[in-house]
Amino acid sequence: MGGPGDPPEGTPEGAPGGGEDEYRSVVFDESFVRAARLQEYSAQERMADHTPAVRRRAPLRRNLSRQALILIVLIAVAFGTAIYMGVRNPYQGPAARQPAELVRMTVIPLAPQGKVPGAADAEELYAHSPAAHFRSGAQGVPLPAARRTAHFSDDQVFNALTTAKDYVVRSALDPEVLVGEETRSVRVLLDPEQLDQFDESFEHPAADGRHAPTGWLVRFDPSRVELADEAIRVRGSLRVAESDASTLEVVADHTTVYPLRPTGDERAEVSLFTVRRELHFRFDRDDLRLSQTRLAVSYVQAGPLSCAEDSANHLRPLLAGQTAKAGGPAGTDPYTTDNATALCGALAPGAQPKV
Repeated sequence: MGGPGDPPEGTPEGAPGGGEDEYRSVVFDESFVRAARLQEYSAQERMADHTPAVRRRAPLRRNLSRQALILIVLIAVAFGTAIYMGVRNPYQGPAARQPAELVRMTVIPLAPQGKVPGAADAEELYAHSPAAHFRSGAQGVPLPAARRTAHFSDDQVFNALTTAKDYVVRSALDPEVLVGEETRSVRVLLDPEQLDQFDESFEHPAADGRHAPTGWLVRFDPSRVELADEAIRVRGSLRVAESDASTLEVVADHTTVYPLRPTGDERAEVSLFTVRRELHFRFDRDDLRLSQTRLAVSYVQAGPLSCAEDSANHLRPLLAGQTAKAGGPAGTDPYTTDNATALCGALAPGAQPKV
């Protein structure tokens, strides 16, 4: 019988000398192969007894890691974009804007040097006054050509001019504003940062250069006067320029002439009342996008008025046949820095109709 390593029928013929042959462990004859036991491991046995040479990560864990990496990259990109837009975006939010300055207002009453001229018809007064060639209503507030500036487009300049015109028309030509208590149509055109000052002006009027309702709009004392004709005459101009790279400024300079008579007396003579207003509007890009503005300066000259009357809350015009009351404007206290200087001027005879 052969040894444990020999084939069952002994060493094959022609084979080299037995166990000392270097090929003995790998060269088998047919009888050896037939006699060998073959065992096939089951799947469970292969999993338990045989560990793969290379271990692989679970697919789910790999996918989660990749998703987490993508999420981190997206968050970083979004955060960087937010910082960039906060610095460079021209449409800055309210938190990034400079607080609006208080409007500076000057209202100067102009006193006549004699009796106020009157006539039965407003057209007759217009024909004999410097307003003879003025246009009626909003036609007297034409828009200039809108040309781009260094930092603002044609459309942005046009929007600034249109909003300024709307403010002029609503605040000086709307009958509900002139002889009523309507203020909302003007208020909605203002930047929200100015609304507190606007509201305080009408709740607590004061001739302090900051809170005069007649600095925001033209309005008459309805208990004294009414419009004799809705054909209000206007002439003036709108000018636009950049004040800096982020701000447009529009200057509206208009002279408006109103035909007036005493309230409730249709047979009374008509007189003319003249208001010269120079308004400075400022627009940032948010204001342009929202069609609103910030009023910076309001300079008003109006007459015929009596210097002794308070012109901060309502204008109280002198009507046909009336003369200015004796006395000048309210006294100015030089020791008080919060109050504006009281001013009054004389209405030139040439500004009155020649009737």
